[in-house]
Amino acid sequence: MPPIRTIAVLAVRGVQLLDVSGPLDVFAEANRQAGAERYRLLVVAPDSGPLASSSGVRLLPDLSITDARAEEIDTLLVAGAPQAAEMMPAPDLLAWLRAQAPLTRRYGSVCSGAFILAAAGLLDGHRITTHWAVAEQLARSYPMVTVDADAIHVRDGRLRTAAGVTAGLDLALALVEEDLGREIALKVASQLVMFFKRPGGQLQFSRKGEAEPAGRSALQEVQRWVAANPAGDHSVASMARRMELSPRHFARLFRSEVGLTPAAWVETARVSAARQFLEGGKEAPKQVAALCGFADADTLRRAFARHVGVTPAEYRKRHARFG
Repeated sequence: MPPIRTIAVLAVRGVQLLDVSGPLDVFAEANRQAGAERYRLLVVAPDSGPLASSSGVRLLPDLSITDARAEEIDTLLVAGAPQAAEMMPAPDLLAWLRAQAPLTRRYGSVCSGAFILAAAGLLDGHRITTHWAVAEQLARSYPMVTVDADAIHVRDGRLRTAAGVTAGLDLALALVEEDLGREIALKVASQLVMFFKRPGGQLQFSRKGEAEPAGRSALQEVQRWVAANPAGDHSVASMARRMELSPRHFARLFRSEVGLTPAAWVETARVSAARQFLEGGKEAPKQVAALCGFADADTLRRAFARHVGVTPAEYRKRHARFG
């Protein structure tokens, strides 16, 4: 008889409810599809008693970290919370994680739960992922961690990490496939009406890379002009004339205050415009390219894939607003 594996999800105050319930529902469905209990599911919290989630719904954890010390946990996942990037976990919680993680077969995080593992030093030297909106912040705060901002979930040795919120379901399904095989995992995906392997990465959902005006007001006016007229001539010389500066002075000033070269910012603005056209679902790729200032559909495709992680056709298929 295969062993019953204990899956423990650590939830902190203000936890994102789906970071907890999503993975647990995947494991529970795996039990049903396997026809026997393959997973024992637990919610662990820093303290005993009800725990308020970010939505206001209260969770009643099965165990506190004090009670969980004696548990033989197979897989430990740390759920995220909207404020996790700004939280300072309590010393006893970090100590529990440092002691417990080495005893598990696998450990990891969902969404911004990666910040809690990072604070415990459990991500140093590893490649991980987290929600696209906080990926840069995590990389800056913990330079010994390699952050893949596009991945849906990442496996690095015993460590498993998932991107934002619903990616916790993808991670849990991958763990089911590891444990119980592809057939059971496929049945779970079918029953839960989810992708067995989600197409593309999380950058297709990200809005963080979109061009936002920055720098002094005169520079922002130029950037707004570019964003409003993406098909126009936005060479350095053209933009410099709008500010009555030499091209060299303009390029130096732009990079200093905006943090990108003018050409890189213009490409970002054009990709942002292309996303809006593709979401509208009407214009053909060649028309979108022309409307957004790209030489042709192939140039659009290459730039779009660099910024968004999928092709324009794939993006439209998943994000277009029809009807």
